[in-house]
Amino acid sequence: MIIWRRWIFPILLILVFGACAAGLIKLAFFPAAADAMLRPEAGISDPVVSVERGSVINELSLDGNVARNDSYPVRSETNGTVTDVKVSNGAAVTAGQVLFTVKQDYPERFVDILAPAAGDLSEISVIKGQDVSVGGDVATLTPSSYHLLATVQPVQLYRLVNAPSEATVTITGGPAPFTCTGVSVQVSGEGTASVRCAIPGDQTVFAGLPARIDLALGQVDDALVVPVTAVQGGAESGLVWIDAADGEPEERSVVLGVNDGVFVEVVEGLEEGDMIREFVPGFVAPTEEYCYEVAPGEEYCESGMTW
Repeated sequence: MIIWRRWIFPILLILVFGACAAGLIKLAFFPAAADAMLRPEAGISDPVVSVERGSVINELSLDGNVARNDSYPVRSETNGTVTDVKVSNGAAVTAGQVLFTVKQDYPERFVDILAPAAGDLSEISVIKGQDVSVGGDVATLTPSSYHLLATVQPVQLYRLVNAPSEATVTITGGPAPFTCTGVSVQVSGEGTASVRCAIPGDQTVFAGLPARIDLALGQVDDALVVPVTAVQGGAESGLVWIDAADGEPEERSVVLGVNDGVFVEVVEGLEEGDMIREFVPGFVAPTEEYCYEVAPGEEYCESGMTW
């Protein structure tokens, strides 16, 4: 027992501590190759997709507001003298209602100036006995008609090329969806784009009401389609990159058709089954967000980008 205490146990302790020390030195200064491989490194990936057949429905929904049509001047249609003023400022008039009567100078006759549309009359600028001339402003009419105006993101303008003349309008808290006419795309000098359409006169609406306009811009079935991320350009023509056998992508021109913002129809330039790069070279492709819990009730999310 004395030998164990004096010699065996001390030697065993020395061997154990020595082994631990050697292991720590190895981990600190000489990591194994397998451990080194576990270190996170940036990777380069060029995913490819197959050109397949499918359907593309180009529908665009835009949020906007109901607005009253702009006021415009009522003008005299002849030279002469006002003999009668039949309305006053603020009067609500109907289309074709007589507003003023003018005695024409030559040939001498009486001419009625009529309301061009229903609305509210203001800024009457003539009185009985006043001379007027052709084209002169005599009043301002604010029509009792309305339109819908919706803002368009500039990137959506190409999708609105050859837009239909009619669209469906849904008013928040209002009547059932109805058709508006005269769809037009407007771009201001400052670059602000909007879509406008006329609201039928038989619909009861009020200025300022929020509304949505739905446009059916086109549909194709059984067409060659590719992701829009694979195409440089998005309207009428573009470039894609074929996944070549030598690993270097081959640039190819394509003719494009209907685009729904996710997939685009390829009219010419590709065949079914062709393998193309999913993303345009240099395009940053988003990766899925990964979230995990770091504390009770607290979550942390990470997302990355691949080229």
